[in-house]
Amino acid sequence: MKFFIDTASLSEIRLAQNLGVLDGVTTNPSLMAKEGIAGTVHVHAHYKAICDIVDGDVSAEVISTDYSSMIEEGMLLAALDNKIVVKVPMTEDGIKAIKYFSAKGIKTNCTLVFSAGQALLAAKAGASYVSPFVGRLDDISVDGLALIREIRTIFDNYAFQTQILAASVRHSAHILGCAKIGADVMTGPLQAIFALLKHPLTDSGLAQFLADHKRVAAQSNN
Repeated sequence: MKFFIDTASLSEIRLAQNLGVLDGVTTNPSLMAKEGIAGTVHVHAHYKAICDIVDGDVSAEVISTDYSSMIEEGMLLAALDNKIVVKVPMTEDGIKAIKYFSAKGIKTNCTLVFSAGQALLAAKAGASYVSPFVGRLDDISVDGLALIREIRTIFDNYAFQTQILAASVRHSAHILGCAKIGADVMTGPLQAIFALLKHPLTDSGLAQFLADHKRVAAQSNN
């Protein structure tokens, strides 16, 4: 399973990259706004900066909601770097735009997916990635991981090449659940990735190893 980080923070992206497990980045207008990035020139420059850090795909979301504007905006984003994946919302115009970009060989990420039917349409249109939102479904007492499982079954039935990108991942349990089901990618916050490192028995075991080493070393010096 690929690990993407869901952020527009360059410092967080660098930390994830330095860990050695980062495969890509996803962003959205809210994450850009959180970093104080506004205006087309600055947004595009920020995407370029992200692409300079990571080796894998970088999802850059269109703001437009109508077909022609999505195409115009998406083409500009795709021209920034060959790592850019044009992120398009799950709407009627969005599906049409995905079909257009797919025919042009431009990678796409269909976002705001909340049903297996939506994922199927995105795959039929040729989306490179489809992003079901696990955490937001959990927020309304719907099993987000069950949706990943449904999509996995459908995609496997018909050998769709579209990758399942589990989005709105909130914690390490979500990551492990997605891995068990067979999501191709998960995208989540830095703390969820780093939480996978932690286990109390690892901490206590390391402390014991170091204490034993220190004790033996002290004895040998006497």
